[in-house]
Amino acid sequence: MIEKLKSDSQLRLITLLGLTTAFTVALFSVYRLWRGEWLAVAADLGVVALLVSPVVYALRTGNTRGSGLFMCAANSAACWLCCWVIGPTASQWLYLVLMTNFFIATPLPALIANVLLTIALLLMPHLFGSGLQRVAVAVTAVLVTLFAYLFAIRVRKDRDRLELAASLDALTGVPNRRTMEHALTAAVERQRRGEGRYGLVIMDLDHFKEVNDTYGHSAGDSAIADLAAILKFEMRRNDEVFRFGGEEFVVLVAVENRDELQAVAERLRLAVRGALRGPGGRITVSLGAALLGEEDRWQEWFLRADEALYRAKNNGRDSCAVSEA
Repeated sequence: MIEKLKSDSQLRLITLLGLTTAFTVALFSVYRLWRGEWLAVAADLGVVALLVSPVVYALRTGNTRGSGLFMCAANSAACWLCCWVIGPTASQWLYLVLMTNFFIATPLPALIANVLLTIALLLMPHLFGSGLQRVAVAVTAVLVTLFAYLFAIRVRKDRDRLELAASLDALTGVPNRRTMEHALTAAVERQRRGEGRYGLVIMDLDHFKEVNDTYGHSAGDSAIADLAAILKFEMRRNDEVFRFGGEEFVVLVAVENRDELQAVAERLRLAVRGALRGPGGRITVSLGAALLGEEDRWQEWFLRADEALYRAKNNGRDSCAVSEA
């Protein structure tokens, strides 16, 4: 759970807003319980349940989109319920709800929820003392929603750009190690649920240090970028390639058995051998592969592929080896 919160900013936001708001409302329910306002207490506890349930769901499943939509609807419904039961005092929550809806849901659903909530409150007969007050609330709600909507769109675009930049390797343009770790974790979970089988291929450029030492780092960078281009071209529809670091790349493939994984690794070796060239001529790769077995963590699976890679190097390089386990 802690790892999910660390890696998913939207999950952190949903958890923070949901639990903070639920705790605040719970404090009000204690005060109303002390005053004997039983109907208001029941409304507050209903709001707490509405806010906590999507947080629990998001933490268990990682589905922040569905949880955000539910919490947005729950936020709006809770505001309406409190205003209906408690009266004008609860209307002060309106503007906070209008803003937070854009933080927990995508802009369009949040906009729709805000419009519906505002209309529902304006039609509530006992909530506003005069027509002028009703107009003032309507204008303020429209302005708050408009500014929050524009701000949410800008923030979402900036976040998408930052997340994309953070997920890709700057030199090659392929996903980086951080993205690879998430992909391998997801593959382990999918296979555990019976949703296919997966293989892992680790490859390392042969004698790469000699390329750097003899022709300079610019030649080494060109070789790495060219290798990434070759691998991207060779990927099948459901295959994924990542730069692990330095001259090492990792390929995640959907395969049914060890023989198919062996064929994939050999195909990649031959593709690189036939296409990759440097200032000193042909550049080859060594590959190690492992079929995902009963491992609970991707690191154990990765270790078996890495051990196979070392066997391939010890076999004279420009070769591939597949883990027997």
